[in-house]
Amino acid sequence: MPRFFCPQPLVAGATISLPETVAHHIQVVRLAPGDVITLFNGEGGEVQASLVAVAKRSVTAEIQAHVAREAELPYAVTLAQALPEASKMDWIIEKAIELGAAGIVPLAAQRCVVRLSSERAEKKLAHWQGIIVSASEQCGRNRLAQLAPLQDFNRWSSQQDFPNDNNKRIILTPRAEQSLADWARHQPPQAITVMVGPEGGFSEAEEKAALAAGAIGLSMGPRILRTETAGLTALATLAALWGGM
Repeated sequence: MPRFFCPQPLVAGATISLPETVAHHIQVVRLAPGDVITLFNGEGGEVQASLVAVAKRSVTAEIQAHVAREAELPYAVTLAQALPEASKMDWIIEKAIELGAAGIVPLAAQRCVVRLSSERAEKKLAHWQGIIVSASEQCGRNRLAQLAPLQDFNRWSSQQDFPNDNNKRIILTPRAEQSLADWARHQPPQAITVMVGPEGGFSEAEEKAALAAGAIGLSMGPRILRTETAGLTALATLAALWGGM
Protein backbone atom coordinates (compact mmCIF):
# COMPACT_ATOMS: atom_id res chain seq x y z
CA MET A 1 0.00 0.00 0.00
CA PRO A 2 1.46 3.43 -0.93
CA ARG A 3 2.67 5.44 2.09
CA PHE A 4 2.92 9.23 2.24
CA PHE A 5 4.04 11.80 4.79
CA CYS A 6 1.23 14.28 5.41
CA PRO A 7 2.18 17.00 7.96
CA GLN A 8 -1.29 17.88 9.16
CA PRO A 9 -3.86 16.53 11.65
CA LEU A 10 -5.10 13.10 10.63
CA VAL A 11 -8.47 12.64 12.35
CA ALA A 12 -10.61 9.59 11.61
CA GLY A 13 -13.67 10.52 9.57
CA ALA A 14 -12.25 13.80 8.27
CA THR A 15 -11.85 14.57 4.58
CA ILE A 16 -8.61 16.42 3.83
CA SER A 17 -6.76 17.90 0.89
CA LEU A 18 -3.41 16.20 0.51
CA PRO A 19 -0.17 18.22 0.16
CA GLU A 20 0.81 19.15 -3.37
CA THR A 21 3.80 16.81 -3.43
CA VAL A 22 1.66 13.87 -2.31
CA ALA A 23 -1.07 14.75 -4.81
CA HIS A 24 1.51 14.84 -7.60
CA HIS A 25 2.87 11.41 -6.62
CA ILE A 26 -0.64 9.96 -6.52
CA GLN A 27 -1.29 11.25 -10.03
CA VAL A 28 2.03 9.90 -11.30
CA VAL A 29 1.29 6.38 -10.06
CA ARG A 30 -2.27 6.71 -11.42
CA LEU A 31 -4.22 6.05 -8.25
CA ALA A 32 -7.97 6.60 -8.50
CA PRO A 33 -10.92 7.42 -6.23
CA GLY A 34 -11.58 4.50 -3.94
CA ASP A 35 -7.95 3.44 -3.73
CA VAL A 36 -6.59 3.14 -0.19
CA ILE A 37 -3.30 4.73 0.91
CA THR A 38 -1.41 5.03 4.20
CA LEU A 39 -0.65 8.45 5.68
CA PHE A 40 1.51 9.49 8.64
CA ASN A 41 2.27 12.91 10.08
CA GLY A 42 5.34 12.16 12.17
CA GLU A 43 3.51 12.28 15.49
CA GLY A 44 3.25 8.51 15.84
CA GLY A 45 1.18 5.81 14.24
CA GLU A 46 -0.43 5.93 10.82
CA VAL A 47 -3.85 6.03 9.22
CA GLN A 48 -5.43 4.46 6.22
CA ALA A 49 -7.21 6.84 3.91
CA SER A 50 -9.51 6.31 0.94
CA LEU A 51 -9.10 8.63 -2.03
CA VAL A 52 -12.25 10.66 -2.61
CA ALA A 53 -11.30 12.80 -5.60
CA VAL A 54 -8.24 12.92 -7.84
CA ALA A 55 -8.09 16.10 -9.93
CA LYS A 56 -5.30 17.55 -12.06
CA ARG A 57 -3.90 19.72 -9.27
CA SER A 58 -5.52 18.40 -6.09
CA VAL A 59 -6.39 15.19 -4.30
CA THR A 60 -8.76 14.69 -1.37
CA ALA A 61 -8.95 11.68 0.91
CA GLU A 62 -11.16 10.46 3.74
CA ILE A 63 -9.27 9.43 6.87
CA GLN A 64 -10.13 6.02 8.25
CA ALA A 65 -8.93 4.28 11.41
CA HIS A 66 -5.70 5.19 13.18
CA VAL A 67 -3.19 2.36 13.60
CA ALA A 68 -0.73 2.69 16.51
CA ARG A 69 2.14 1.05 14.65
CA GLU A 70 5.76 2.07 15.19
CA ALA A 71 9.01 0.98 13.56
CA GLU A 72 11.49 2.91 15.71
CA LEU A 73 14.52 1.49 17.46
CA PRO A 74 13.98 1.05 21.23
CA TYR A 75 16.86 3.52 21.80
CA ALA A 76 17.83 6.69 19.95
CA VAL A 77 20.96 6.79 17.79
CA THR A 78 22.04 10.12 16.32
CA LEU A 79 24.48 9.96 13.41
CA ALA A 80 26.86 12.92 13.40
CA GLN A 81 28.40 12.69 9.94
CA ALA A 82 31.23 14.87 8.63
CA LEU A 83 30.45 16.00 5.10
CA PRO A 84 31.77 13.52 2.51
CA GLU A 85 32.52 14.19 -1.13
CA ALA A 86 29.97 14.45 -3.96
CA SER A 87 26.53 12.96 -3.28
CA LYS A 88 27.62 10.44 -0.64
CA MET A 89 25.73 12.33 2.07
CA ASP A 90 22.44 11.67 0.27
CA TRP A 91 23.11 7.94 0.32
CA ILE A 92 24.30 7.97 3.94
CA ILE A 93 21.17 9.77 5.14
CA GLU A 94 18.82 7.52 3.17
CA LYS A 95 20.37 4.33 4.52
CA ALA A 96 20.69 5.72 8.07
CA ILE A 97 16.94 6.37 8.07
CA GLU A 98 16.28 2.83 6.87
CA LEU A 99 18.48 1.54 9.71
CA GLY A 100 16.58 3.55 12.32
CA ALA A 101 18.67 6.67 13.03
CA ALA A 102 16.72 9.10 15.21
CA GLY A 103 18.77 12.12 14.21
CA ILE A 104 21.28 13.36 11.63
CA VAL A 105 23.88 16.03 12.38
CA PRO A 106 25.93 17.23 9.36
CA LEU A 107 29.41 18.28 10.45
CA ALA A 108 32.01 20.57 8.89
CA ALA A 109 35.34 19.03 9.93
CA GLN A 110 38.93 19.99 9.15
CA ARG A 111 39.47 17.39 6.44
CA CYS A 112 36.12 17.85 4.71
CA VAL A 113 36.63 18.50 1.00
CA VAL A 114 33.12 19.92 0.66
CA ARG A 115 32.69 23.46 1.99
CA LEU A 116 29.18 24.93 2.06
CA SER A 117 28.27 28.60 2.21
CA SER A 118 25.25 29.49 4.34
CA GLU A 119 23.06 29.69 1.23
CA ARG A 120 24.25 26.33 -0.11
CA ALA A 121 23.88 24.78 3.35
CA GLU A 122 20.23 25.86 3.51
CA LYS A 123 19.55 24.29 0.12
CA LYS A 124 21.33 21.09 1.14
CA LEU A 125 19.35 20.88 4.38
CA ALA A 126 16.07 21.20 2.46
CA HIS A 127 17.27 18.49 0.07
CA TRP A 128 18.31 16.19 2.93
CA GLN A 129 14.98 16.75 4.68
CA GLY A 130 13.28 15.51 1.52
CA ILE A 131 15.45 12.40 1.59
CA ILE A 132 14.45 11.76 5.22
CA VAL A 133 10.78 12.01 4.26
CA SER A 134 11.01 9.73 1.22
CA ALA A 135 13.15 7.17 3.07
CA SER A 136 10.67 7.12 5.96
CA GLU A 137 7.80 6.61 3.53
CA GLN A 138 9.62 3.72 1.90
CA CYS A 139 10.86 1.89 4.99
CA GLY A 140 7.69 2.14 7.09
CA ARG A 141 8.78 4.58 9.78
CA ASN A 142 6.06 6.83 11.17
CA ARG A 143 8.36 9.35 12.86
CA LEU A 144 10.83 11.59 11.05
CA ALA A 145 14.44 11.71 12.18
CA GLN A 146 15.55 15.14 13.35
CA LEU A 147 17.92 16.95 11.01
CA ALA A 148 20.23 19.47 12.67
CA PRO A 149 21.73 22.49 10.90
CA LEU A 150 25.28 22.16 9.59
CA GLN A 151 27.64 22.36 12.57
CA ASP A 152 31.30 23.24 12.95
CA PHE A 153 32.79 20.09 14.48
CA ASN A 154 34.98 21.73 17.14
CA ARG A 155 32.25 24.02 18.46
CA TRP A 156 29.62 21.30 18.32
CA SER A 157 31.68 18.53 19.97
CA SER A 158 32.69 20.79 22.86
CA GLN A 159 29.09 21.49 23.89
CA GLN A 160 28.66 20.17 27.41
CA ASP A 161 24.94 19.50 27.01
CA PHE A 162 25.21 17.93 23.57
CA PRO A 163 22.80 16.71 22.37
CA ASN A 164 21.24 16.20 25.78
CA ASP A 165 22.49 15.22 29.21
CA ASN A 166 21.72 11.53 28.75
CA ASN A 167 23.37 10.92 25.37
CA LYS A 168 26.74 9.20 25.32
CA ARG A 169 29.02 10.47 22.54
CA ILE A 170 31.01 7.96 20.50
CA ILE A 171 33.77 9.07 18.13
CA LEU A 172 34.81 6.38 15.67
CA THR A 173 38.59 6.17 15.32
CA PRO A 174 40.93 3.41 14.14
CA ARG A 175 43.28 4.41 16.98
CA ALA A 176 40.87 3.20 19.66
CA GLU A 177 41.75 0.04 21.59
CA GLN A 178 38.13 -1.06 22.00
CA SER A 179 35.60 -1.69 19.24
CA LEU A 180 32.03 -0.41 19.17
CA ALA A 181 30.77 -3.99 19.13
CA ASP A 182 32.75 -4.96 22.23
CA TRP A 183 31.67 -1.79 24.06
CA ALA A 184 28.00 -2.31 23.17
CA ARG A 185 28.03 -5.92 24.41
CA HIS A 186 28.74 -4.62 27.91
CA GLN A 187 26.29 -1.70 27.84
CA PRO A 188 22.49 -1.56 28.14
CA PRO A 189 20.60 -0.12 25.16
CA GLN A 190 20.69 3.65 25.47
CA ALA A 191 20.63 6.92 23.55
CA ILE A 192 23.99 7.60 21.89
CA THR A 193 25.51 9.81 19.23
CA VAL A 194 28.01 8.32 16.80
CA MET A 195 30.53 10.71 15.20
CA VAL A 196 31.95 9.75 11.81
CA GLY A 197 34.80 11.65 10.15
CA PRO A 198 35.13 12.58 6.47
CA GLU A 199 37.50 10.95 3.99
CA GLY A 200 40.77 10.86 5.88
CA GLY A 201 39.02 10.84 9.24
CA PHE A 202 38.99 13.45 11.96
CA SER A 203 42.28 15.22 12.56
CA GLU A 204 44.29 14.32 15.64
CA ALA A 205 43.44 17.70 17.17
CA GLU A 206 39.70 17.21 16.55
CA GLU A 207 39.81 13.74 18.04
CA LYS A 208 41.67 14.91 21.15
CA ALA A 209 39.23 17.78 21.64
CA ALA A 210 36.22 15.48 21.37
CA LEU A 211 37.72 13.01 23.84
CA ALA A 212 38.55 15.83 26.25
CA ALA A 213 34.91 16.95 26.04
CA GLY A 214 33.71 13.51 27.14
CA ALA A 215 33.42 11.48 23.94
CA ILE A 216 34.31 7.77 23.98
CA GLY A 217 36.78 6.68 21.30
CA LEU A 218 35.83 3.36 19.68
CA SER A 219 36.87 1.57 16.51
CA MET A 220 34.85 -0.41 13.98
CA GLY A 221 37.20 -3.38 14.28
CA PRO A 222 40.41 -4.41 12.51
CA ARG A 223 39.44 -3.00 9.09
CA ILE A 224 39.33 0.67 8.10
CA LEU A 225 35.88 1.54 6.78
CA ARG A 226 35.06 4.34 4.38
CA THR A 227 33.14 7.32 5.68
CA GLU A 228 30.00 6.19 3.85
CA THR A 229 30.28 2.73 5.41
CA ALA A 230 31.30 3.41 9.02
CA GLY A 231 28.17 5.07 10.38
CA LEU A 232 25.83 2.62 8.70
CA THR A 233 27.84 -0.31 10.01
CA ALA A 234 27.66 1.21 13.48
CA LEU A 235 23.86 1.46 13.26
CA ALA A 236 23.59 -2.14 12.08
CA THR A 237 25.97 -3.34 14.79
CA LEU A 238 23.99 -1.65 17.54
CA ALA A 239 20.71 -3.01 16.18
CA ALA A 240 22.13 -6.53 16.11
CA LEU A 241 23.40 -6.29 19.70
CA TRP A 242 20.72 -4.13 21.32
CA GLY A 243 17.68 -5.15 19.28
CA GLY A 244 15.68 -3.42 16.58
CA MET A 245 16.60 -5.43 13.51
